[in-house]
Amino acid sequence: MGQQARSAPRAEPAVTLHPILDDAQLIVFDKDGTLISFEAMWVGWTRELGGRLEAATRRPVAGDVFAAIGFDPSADRVVPGGPLATDTMAALRDRVGAVLRRWCPSVPAALRILAEAWYEPDPVAAVVPLGDLPAVLRGLRGAGLRLAVATTDDRSPTEATLTSLGLADLLDDVRCGDDPGPIKPDAGTVRAIADRIGVPVGRTVMVGDTAADLRMAREAGARSVGVTSGVSRADELAPFADAILGSIGELVRSAG
Repeated sequence: MGQQARSAPRAEPAVTLHPILDDAQLIVFDKDGTLISFEAMWVGWTRELGGRLEAATRRPVAGDVFAAIGFDPSADRVVPGGPLATDTMAALRDRVGAVLRRWCPSVPAALRILAEAWYEPDPVAAVVPLGDLPAVLRGLRGAGLRLAVATTDDRSPTEATLTSLGLADLLDDVRCGDDPGPIKPDAGTVRAIADRIGVPVGRTVMVGDTAADLRMAREAGARSVGVTSGVSRADELAPFADAILGSIGELVRSAG
């Protein structure tokens, strides 16, 4: 009698996932404060912008600018839920322009000074990743999850950042603040990403560091995961979160 055929050993999964990902098919990540350090990208930029505006106007406008865009200079902290944490670059520029119109003698003068002083942060030099992002995203993809990013930042700097971090090829979709159609914090952003990838929104998880990210997820019908690696504390995220983690690294860990 011949030997009984032996079934091939069952492969063990490379990673184990957080329970919030049970039955999930898609994770949508916020960028600043979730994948990369918000402070490293934006605190220095905000202070530099304030200095440029004061030099151009020769007036103490920085305090009003900081208040308008949601930055606390005494604590070097971005205000959770404020414009700096949630607005597009175009909207931030408009807010700064509105402040200048109150300080300048004419609208043309305000526009000239804004054009002279405005600049955007270097999307590569200022980037500090929040952990070993390629390893985390590869682990999630290896577990069968689709991955996307939704950000209010513009597409050009977003793509530069994701490429420099080695993440671009690991993502199925990226939604940016200057794209046509719905943008954060419109719930249609999450629905549109799920639709494009072909995943039910109910099996989609949004991961972000602000209440706006999490409200967007809930309004879309997705799960919401808050991370405290960005501008918000756990108690600020809790009312809108299905789970709260210290960072995205807690979504996945090695099975070994």
